[in-house]
Amino acid sequence: MTQAEHPTKTPILLVDDHPVVRDGLAEAINKERDLVVCAVADERHDALQAAEATLPALAVVDLLLKNSSGLELIKDLHARWPRLLILVVSMQDEQVYAERALRAGARGYITKQQATRNIVAAIRRVLGGDIYLSDKIASSVLGRVMANPQATSDTLTEGLTDRELQVFELTGIGLSTRDIAERLHVDIKTVETYRSRLKEKLHLKDGSELLQLAIKWNHDRAQSGEMPR
Repeated sequence: MTQAEHPTKTPILLVDDHPVVRDGLAEAINKERDLVVCAVADERHDALQAAEATLPALAVVDLLLKNSSGLELIKDLHARWPRLLILVVSMQDEQVYAERALRAGARGYITKQQATRNIVAAIRRVLGGDIYLSDKIASSVLGRVMANPQATSDTLTEGLTDRELQVFELTGIGLSTRDIAERLHVDIKTVETYRSRLKEKLHLKDGSELLQLAIKWNHDRAQSGEMPR
């Protein structure tokens, strides 16, 4: 289904590497009389090609993509097409990643659990010029972003890159190096490199200290209500 076939509808680019999720979102969007999915992609290169070919009004982007990072894709899309609106739909923790997504150029963040019911509402909010976030974190995140575009909410992780933060978080929930590599669609050596960088940046002696700190970080966020338990 393309915009050429539906010239009066608002074109939406859908970027997600899970076919079932992608198909479900596309079905919900295409049911709307004024919206249409103009292209789909499951990784960065294809998404950039699709955006160039179809010139969508809005891109719906997952953070964990095939062979690539959704946050890096958001930065690329925003740099090439500053007027393109971007909505993140992800399983990643909103409290941690929504702020980073907004700084990268996104205009909204919705979890996949919420998306089954609220994807169209989120799309319409962003298309209308507003930012879409859950009520739980909207005030705190937007307040920090507007007050200081370069700041982050977590002093422990503020010096980490987006990918390093993902590895740190996944380490803290007990995933092995192989599991993290599979989750992030990278090879094991790449994850080991990220772990080495984490130990250096966080001033840790070994992998055991990294694991303990990552577990504590996840636990503290769960206790404070910043992430699901």
